[in-house]
Amino acid sequence: MAEQVSEQATPGRTPSRRQAARLAAVQALYQWQEGQDAPGDIIEQFLIVRTGESGEGGMRRDADRPLFKDVVEGVAGHKDELQQTVSSALAQDWTWGRVDRLVRAILLAGAYELMHRRDVPPKVAINEYVEIAHAFYDQGEPTFVNSVLDRVARQVRGSELSS
Repeated sequence: MAEQVSEQATPGRTPSRRQAARLAAVQALYQWQEGQDAPGDIIEQFLIVRTGESGEGGMRRDADRPLFKDVVEGVAGHKDELQQTVSSALAQDWTWGRVDRLVRAILLAGAYELMHRRDVPPKVAINEYVEIAHAFYDQGEPTFVNSVLDRVARQVRGSELSS
């Protein structure tokens, strides 16, 4: 419960170190999907060059670096498994190819935490990535992310969720 309280964003407050790491991980995964750089190169770029840059392209200096690195490496290492799990959680009329690339990065990162980071409660992981979706979108994407990650959580960690 303490993690849930400490990780959730409070309006008007600076995001936590873990939230900053997750946001940077989504940005790195978005870049990785372009296929021009290896995950290790992108991680190094974020940790060395882009740390402290403001705006969508940077990473806060105080971001939780181990979490950032774990999410990016974890998604890259489990890409096929994660993509298959997320695809199976999409509505029947949706395909992976139809999902926006940034939304894909958010879903992959969220699914990675749900499937491989048992230290993070499922509701916290879902909320964190829905908040990231809100940072980029003001239409239906955050609701879409919430719906898909909720289905993934019920598949892989259903016993930890209450109805």
